[in-house]
Amino acid sequence: MSKKEEPKQPGKYGVDLGERGIYDTRNKLNELTGKEWVYFTNSVWITGYSPTARENVGLKYRKIHPSPKPPALLKEIIEFFTKSGGKVLDPFAGVGGTLLGAALAGGGREAVGVELEQKYIDAYRKVCEKENIQEMTMLRDDARNLLAHPEVSDTVFDLVVADPPYSDMMAKERTGQRKKLYKDSSPMPYTDQDCDLGNMALEDFYEALRDIMGKCFTRLKPKGYMVIFCKDFQPQPGAPNLLHADIVRELGEIPGLVYRGMRIWHDQAMSLYPFGYPYSFVMNQIHQYILIFRKEV
Repeated sequence: MSKKEEPKQPGKYGVDLGERGIYDTRNKLNELTGKEWVYFTNSVWITGYSPTARENVGLKYRKIHPSPKPPALLKEIIEFFTKSGGKVLDPFAGVGGTLLGAALAGGGREAVGVELEQKYIDAYRKVCEKENIQEMTMLRDDARNLLAHPEVSDTVFDLVVADPPYSDMMAKERTGQRKKLYKDSSPMPYTDQDCDLGNMALEDFYEALRDIMGKCFTRLKPKGYMVIFCKDFQPQPGAPNLLHADIVRELGEIPGLVYRGMRIWHDQAMSLYPFGYPYSFVMNQIHQYILIFRKEV
């Protein structure tokens, strides 16, 4: 065997885990090997979870939410940014994708979710019951009140994951994949409550989001990560509507919170539609941005 073909040796800090690769005992972030780590750092993340796949557990209950995330996607995020026993906070828990992801990740990880709408909490609990999945802590409240709950205020979290309502995006008529999934083109706002970020004008949305994530920041451990999902609006004349860039700018105003990069999530389960045909180009948005921040204080 040539030198080039020789298997890599574990070295002073390495532990050979066979097919998984070599684990470095200096790894303070997660329990991944170098081979597993490098895969997650790919800036484009392509998945294709079908509605009936185990990775999309309980979708038939969770799809009452306008934007349910696959629990398997959250599981991978949680496994990268936490170790066993890690604690995760989701201020916009919805139908519990993050909480389900923490349960699927195992290792004694715990998650706390805050959700405004009771029907979404009920859907999450039904999934746990029907699929025999460990139920995590789900608090019903406006996310701006999260520090009023000892489950949040008395805990130091390793990771914050947020999929905030995108201003009034869901209050618009459904098209494309949302219309296909729900068999209806009617608008599907997250809730009908004025305090819901999904019912706010854009500038009010940014202000509320910065306030909520600032409160989450106070419960995040030093060097802990904050992961935020977002999707851009379609551009309009005079308004590029780059929501992801605006969120990076807004959260950059939180002292000590530093933007570290993004992953672009390409969901292959999304269908393409001839938007704009035959008159003008209209983009099929089949990706979302996963924005990654770290607490540097």
